[in-house]
Amino acid sequence: MHRTHHCGELRIENKGEKVILSGWVQRVRNKGGLLWIDLRDRYGITQLLCEEGKTNEDILKVARKVGREFVLQAKGEVLERFSKNDKMATGDVEIFLEELNILNAAKTPPFTIEDDTDGGEELRMQYRYLDLRRPAVREKLKLRHQLMQATRRFMDGEGFLEVETPVLIKSTPEGARDFVVPSRVHEGEFYALPQSPQTFKQLLMVSGFDKYFQIVKCFRDEDLRADRQPEFTQIDCEMSFVEQEDILNTFEEMVKYLFKEVKGVEIEDFERMTYDQAMKLYGSDKPDIRFGMPFVELNDQTQGKGFNVFDQAELVVGINVPSASEYTRKQLDALTEYVKRPQIGAKGLVYVKCNQDGSFKSSVDKFYSQDDLKAWAEAAEAKAGDLLLVLSGEIDHTRRAMNELRLKMGSELGLRDKNVFKPLWVLDFPLLEWDEETKRFHAMHHPFTSPKLEDMEFIESDPGRIRANAYDMVINGVEIGGGSIRIHDKSLQQKMFKALGFTEEEAQKQFGFLMEAFEYGAPPHGGIAFGFDRLCAMFGGSDSIRDYIAFPKNNAGRDVMIDSPATISPEQLKELHLSIK
Repeated sequence: MHRTHHCGELRIENKGEKVILSGWVQRVRNKGGLLWIDLRDRYGITQLLCEEGKTNEDILKVARKVGREFVLQAKGEVLERFSKNDKMATGDVEIFLEELNILNAAKTPPFTIEDDTDGGEELRMQYRYLDLRRPAVREKLKLRHQLMQATRRFMDGEGFLEVETPVLIKSTPEGARDFVVPSRVHEGEFYALPQSPQTFKQLLMVSGFDKYFQIVKCFRDEDLRADRQPEFTQIDCEMSFVEQEDILNTFEEMVKYLFKEVKGVEIEDFERMTYDQAMKLYGSDKPDIRFGMPFVELNDQTQGKGFNVFDQAELVVGINVPSASEYTRKQLDALTEYVKRPQIGAKGLVYVKCNQDGSFKSSVDKFYSQDDLKAWAEAAEAKAGDLLLVLSGEIDHTRRAMNELRLKMGSELGLRDKNVFKPLWVLDFPLLEWDEETKRFHAMHHPFTSPKLEDMEFIESDPGRIRANAYDMVINGVEIGGGSIRIHDKSLQQKMFKALGFTEEEAQKQFGFLMEAFEYGAPPHGGIAFGFDRLCAMFGGSDSIRDYIAFPKNNAGRDVMIDSPATISPEQLKELHLSIK
């Protein structure tokens, strides 16, 4: 028997018991006559004690050999500690060693296995198996496990069946780039790894499964950032005989359940907002509504006064920053430099301070009177002590820039508390978006999203005007999930493919199997998919999803631990009918 207890289990009630522990050495403290070893496993740490004159000399010899991360088996008696440690769950007791076995020696690790480690991110990713020994990292994966189990409990309770779908599928032209897998047996042909199980879950609805879900790996060959990985996990869901309201209600309850079960947090009812409202008020289709500062359009109040920057702009838009009129010139200059960064691209920033005495001070005083500035303030519902920040330019670009400025102000003023959760449904997205590069429409979500039936009259005359029967779940400015009611009628799906620029031959080649399935009685259906990694990061209060993935890729899409991607042998290339020039 390697152990009778784990290293986080023993308490004062175990005093006098003979126990066996196994684990890794966290640290060794040798004070001459006394020697302590902190032994760690995934459950916690227990202190081991050796004392000259009392501990067997052979045990002392072994104890003096051990170093950090050695794997030990310790046998002994549970004693009450003379000097207790209230920061450890096992801090009232220690083990007086009666036998000590080195199960495996260890090299000195390249960084300390502590919560506050001295290892940089790249080094820790190279030795990820060591990084995973750190309690702070392990707790993140434990949270992921808890979320996964709670999801399954909820879905099972609601009558959903978990069904696995294929990983080797067919490449499709919509969405991000596919990862492709060459076929050895079928020369010149390729599988693709799924970006989502979209068509398969629709086929399951045609099959009569009614309620499907899957916690599933998906793959996208796209540029990476903190909340993206080339392989990621979704909670993928689909339901039959439903309308949009059924989907929203079901998965609103799921998210409330997860917050309650895993975090002990009661989530309020979800607000709802159309895509057009979100863009007009916040410049984003995933607005953070933990704080105010909605956009105020100021074209009527600002144009025609001789200030060309505003007069020539498509949009003049401001935000009212409450109680910020005391911002210094240095702070305002820093904000100006922030919005002029290439990533944001504004040409400048105008401010108006609403002074306590009722007067106004702005960066454009020579163009605007006190009465003019008062009209701005009234439009923005600004009061004494507030600060107006104003940007101008082309509509879409200016809204995006103001969104970034609003988020920065929210952060600077401490209004984006990670312990506060404000959920939101964003509805009525555009069905299609125009791509200047390809000179054709692309599906904003995917080509199986149902249009709003009342907008179908525009499918040939003005496709860009059609709204989708689609919805995104947003929490604290992060898109957590998205979905839609699907097209289940073959003729409507054919019209959709035509609007997207597919020829009949292309549509048949790519999606003929789905079109044929629709001819055998497809029910009305819809669904949603949640970014499980993002959900884990939000529950854990992190910005990066990598912390919640056991073996993540780095920013370049590489696994530096196993050195992947890597070349393969000429023999393998030949078998796959490939050559690299």
